Amino acid sequence: MRVAANLLLRKLVEANKRWIMMSKMPKIGYRVVGTVKSIKGKCSAGHKVGDKFELSMHDTAGLCGLFYHDALPWILALQLGGEIPWGEKDSIEIECMDRHNAVKMALRRVKE
Repeated sequence: MRVAANLLLRKLVEANKRWIMMSKMPKIGYRVVGTVKSIKGKCSAGHKVGDKFELSMHDTAGLCGLFYHDALPWILALQLGGEIPWGEKDSIEIECMDRHNAVKMALRRVKE
């Protein structure tokens, strides 16, 4: 049991090192900021209305993994200069997959 715990701890430390390396990679493209607009019910990840996240292809910024999974294609499009084919070209509103506790977030490309 102790050997397995040590092995798991080593793997977690290595994963944390890789995450830190990725979060310090050079910035690519535009900044993408996500802002929580509304929540139906209670977010199981603890997100609150008004929370802001600076998201990128390398950094989840603490956003719930399931929501990040759904948001990633939009984050990539905005970060790398793509355009959303409907509505505003620099922003989009998306919802997480939890239909009972749906979190709505606006993703916005920041041109600096």
